[in-house]
Amino acid sequence: MLPTASIFLDFSLPNAATWFYFALLLAVAVFVRFSRPLSLRNWDVVAMFLLVPGLLLRQEATAAPVAEAGKLPAPTSEEVAAKAPPSSTLWLAYLWLLCGSAYFFARCLLDLSLVRRPALHPNLNLPGLVWLGLALFLCLVVASLVRPTPGGADLAGIVWTRRCIAIACHASIVTALVWIGCRHFQDGHTGVALGAFYFLLPYTAAAFDQVHQLVPMAFVLWAVVFWNRPTIAGLLLGLAAGSIYFPAFLFPAWLSFYWRRGAGRFATAFALAAALGLAITGAVYWYGGPVADELQASINVFDWPQWKLPLTEGFWTGVHWAYRIPLFIAYLAFLVGTLFWPAPKNLGHLLALSAAILVGTQFWFADRGGLHVLWYLPLMLLVIFRPNLADRYPTPIDPENDWVRRLRERVMRFIHRSVKAPDPAVPVQPSL
Repeated sequence: MLPTASIFLDFSLPNAATWFYFALLLAVAVFVRFSRPLSLRNWDVVAMFLLVPGLLLRQEATAAPVAEAGKLPAPTSEEVAAKAPPSSTLWLAYLWLLCGSAYFFARCLLDLSLVRRPALHPNLNLPGLVWLGLALFLCLVVASLVRPTPGGADLAGIVWTRRCIAIACHASIVTALVWIGCRHFQDGHTGVALGAFYFLLPYTAAAFDQVHQLVPMAFVLWAVVFWNRPTIAGLLLGLAAGSIYFPAFLFPAWLSFYWRRGAGRFATAFALAAALGLAITGAVYWYGGPVADELQASINVFDWPQWKLPLTEGFWTGVHWAYRIPLFIAYLAFLVGTLFWPAPKNLGHLLALSAAILVGTQFWFADRGGLHVLWYLPLMLLVIFRPNLADRYPTPIDPENDWVRRLRERVMRFIHRSVKAPDPAVPVQPSL
């Protein structure tokens, strides 16, 4: 390859700190309305970068010196230990992440009481936002594809499959955000702004290949797309819960949202889809192979049981389980409370509670709790950019046009005809 041609293929994203500063400056330029400096929307745009200092501190604490091949000898373990930052830096990073998560949790609860939501469009017009979102997505995709494949040739196929799935999940998430903005928020400008802001945030770039965060969130967002169809929403939310367990915590809030408006069919669809997801996972385990081994390793690394001493990286590392149990009990009490408050729930309440529930998992999750931002990031964007949704309630089911009722009646008639005994033959009276 010619030297002049290779330089055009030497593409990589800027480092984390540079991405943070430039993304923050661009977000302020595009999304902050300078004519209303004290609006809540402006503060929300800046607050979305609240967790980035914690991510940078964690990167500093976990980074190890790497010798450049062929130029420097590999450092010894003593040199690495001498140059590594103290462990207090890592603990401070997770403390920052949890404090930022506490702010997002409080912001979601505050959103339950906000009714007036003036429309504040971005400073960039619609074609400009489309161009910005597509350009950011292309940069992230190229950076993901040209990244060296770890693990050698044995894991190359798995790594490339995971990257392709991650790219498809990002595209699905942004498509759902645009759909929600156009259909449910009734504002195409806001829908495209949601997608552009999603790709602009540093969290998306930092966890671009994290499939275990992206797959369930894609299902959750498409459940929001079909919020007025409880059966479809239940299927999608159940598939999310079947892929990884944390979306199952959304079930109480969504069940009360559909109370007397399709709650039964939502619960049935959720249970069937969750069972299907677990069956697929079990089939992967039964089949074995490298995919099953990697899936098993991914599940084992999650130090989620509350009665165990957490040993993985995080705020609770080495802390006795007795200090984490009360926090988990408080979280369960909050989940139970979402069954009854607020009542009835509109779409705005559902978005805020769903985001709060997923943010709340970060406080008791022992394995890198606070770092799993993509679990709730798209929902937080919907909470920030949503208009007034006080009139969006599930549509009552019309018995005359209910396909479930018609299907049940047909099944009952078929069963009745199948089990009904034939009428006895009537003897023929002889004629006189």
